[in-house]
Amino acid sequence: MLHVLLTGAQAAAVISGANRICVIGCSGSGKTTLARALGERLSLPHMSMDKAFFWLPGWKKRNKAEERALIAQAVATERWIMDGTGSSSFDLRMPRTDVVLWLRLPRWLCLLGVFRRAAGSHGRVRRDMAPGCPERFPDREFLSYIWNFETRVAPPVERDMATYGPNVPIFTLKSRREVARLLDLVSAAD
Repeated sequence: MLHVLLTGAQAAAVISGANRICVIGCSGSGKTTLARALGERLSLPHMSMDKAFFWLPGWKKRNKAEERALIAQAVATERWIMDGTGSSSFDLRMPRTDVVLWLRLPRWLCLLGVFRRAAGSHGRVRRDMAPGCPERFPDREFLSYIWNFETRVAPPVERDMATYGPNVPIFTLKSRREVARLLDLVSAAD
């Protein structure tokens, strides 16, 4: 796996030239917000995996075969920015990805992000969520997923990125300040 350590300006230049970007990270880290903002700045169509592939109305999971067919169709296009961590589709996404942005914020910030999102959108369907899936307060299982993301989810994500996208550069962002700085630099590089 290629972890790239570049200056902010170098990273911004690489990202500005990318046609296909995956934004991954823990729930509440700001994946969708970053992907949407970059998509607007770079004129890349934004796809939220939650909305486009995973969920059907009433919080029903789409069946895996249909989900994978939709992902394969989406990644076959020439330009996109996609947010969502699900490594089960890395075999489809990574070979087509120019760059990965991995938000690895502290878990307390991710928890705060989820609680703020739930409080601000409770009972309403967010624009980045499938129709018929109103925001709800996180349950114990979801909170445990966030709390244990780095120990339980990150290792398989790293393994699958190394397997399916060994030459895809990965830029790791560890704070909201780094995210804001990257957005500023991308805007300046454009």
